[in-house]
Amino acid sequence: QVRLVESGGGLVQAGDSLRLSCGVSGGIFMTYKMGWFRQAPGKERVFVAAITSGGTTSIYGDSVKGRFTISRDNAKNTVYLQMNNLRPEDTAVYLCAKDSRRFSGPSISASNYDIWGQGTQVTVSS
Repeated sequence: QVRLVESGGGLVQAGDSLRLSCGVSGGIFMTYKMGWFRQAPGKERVFVAAITSGGTTSIYGDSVKGRFTISRDNAKNTVYLQMNNLRPEDTAVYLCAKDSRRFSGPSISASNYDIWGQGTQVTVSS
């Protein structure tokens, strides 16, 4: 059984940085494409970033391009989200997820992800 656990969230000021981690247990992590999404209260879940199983290709949502970086360490079964120059509008619960598909590129669609973590809260004050 695959399980995802996020960590690293917190309360920061605008312009600060945070690094989120998502530890994955069970299954074969190095074969999984992984993604990060975020969800603010009362809003839909929004794509943030995704990365291929080998870490060679990543994609980003328009609102975080140039500020956030997704990476992974397959030896540690962990995917990361480095968030720089944080803004109040980045405030949300951040969730990592495992892509259900084997033979495709990274996806921006939440419907392509089959296992989710519980999320970690990021709050950015102005």
